[in-house]
Amino acid sequence: MVKEKRKICVVVTARPSYSRIKSALRAIDEHPDLELHLVVAASALLNRYGNAATQMEKDGFRIAARVFNVLEGGNLIAQAKTTGLGIIELTNVFENLKPDAVITVADRFETISTAIAASYMNIPLIHIQGGEVTGNIDEKVRHAITKLSDLHLVASEKAKERVIKMGEKPDTVFQTGCPSIDLADDVLKDYSLDFDPYKKYGGVGTAPDIKDGYIMVMQHPVTTEYEASRKQAKLTLEAVYELGLPTFWFWPNVDAGSDGTSNAIRSFREINKPPNMHFFKNMAPHDFLKVLKNSRCLIGNSSVGIRECAYMGVPVVNIGTRQNGRERGRNVIDVHYDKSAIQNAIHKHLEMGHYDKDQIYGDGKAGKRIADLLVDVPLSFTKVLQY
Repeated sequence: MVKEKRKICVVVTARPSYSRIKSALRAIDEHPDLELHLVVAASALLNRYGNAATQMEKDGFRIAARVFNVLEGGNLIAQAKTTGLGIIELTNVFENLKPDAVITVADRFETISTAIAASYMNIPLIHIQGGEVTGNIDEKVRHAITKLSDLHLVASEKAKERVIKMGEKPDTVFQTGCPSIDLADDVLKDYSLDFDPYKKYGGVGTAPDIKDGYIMVMQHPVTTEYEASRKQAKLTLEAVYELGLPTFWFWPNVDAGSDGTSNAIRSFREINKPPNMHFFKNMAPHDFLKVLKNSRCLIGNSSVGIRECAYMGVPVVNIGTRQNGRERGRNVIDVHYDKSAIQNAIHKHLEMGHYDKDQIYGDGKAGKRIADLLVDVPLSFTKVLQY
């Protein structure tokens, strides 16, 4: 008797989430006993945030459904309504696809739409990257998804311990590592910058000479501090501008406060016309990691500084509270929103250079582990928690 393929629906809702799950998508898609149903939603579909869906199709993935649910506004109301619309639209998608299980990725606010829709439709829910700790609304979302989920595929040993302490049965919690580390591991095999970032990805601003090195900035709004996002971005802009180093600055995500961050960038660019800065929306995951590995330092508050940079040994100046509580490698210096502190931390990193890699979040084999696990692991939408 031929074994029926398990239909695994993976919902990707944002640009960074694609990098977080790409190697698992590939492994699921290529596994003879699994059938991938890829659903792309929210900001992952919008050109303003880099349109990750276009890159997915370039990478050879077939998109089973698209869900347009992002409300403009960059504030808390838009964030909450975007989540509600996601529940409504994803319910229709799941009804049409009828998957055997749904995978939701990480902790962005849109991901809870996936978790709620699947749970109320009695579809087994699988959560990747649960059990971690951070300093904003993602903390609540992540742990809420854990309680809604039936299977937990975590990145680290400490994350596994936390999920079990939350009452989840140990035999439903698996430490697979983070799929984003798989991409970093692949890039480390050959991280030569074999393309011109300006020609390939365009962007705006001047094109500083990078032959002697450059730094990178990825700063997102903090949802619990969204009213300060413009001020926080302006402070980082001033700190980096004064250093005069060639800088690649990447556009913020869609979280509440994104308009403040974006407006700060546009205003600063218009007034100062910084000769050392170039601004990008998005890059293909492997290209982005090559640019990151070849940089002298990453500044901002992105989780890529905590995850991939730890594995690749890239120095990081982590600003503010967004990554509070997350496990860190030796490559990270934490600072508050203070211009002198940011500049001093950058100078310290530039003197030290790159670091040895830390395998906190995986060893580069998470995607295959996840696919192999999904073939035979028991799937259920009911559970009895252990307290």
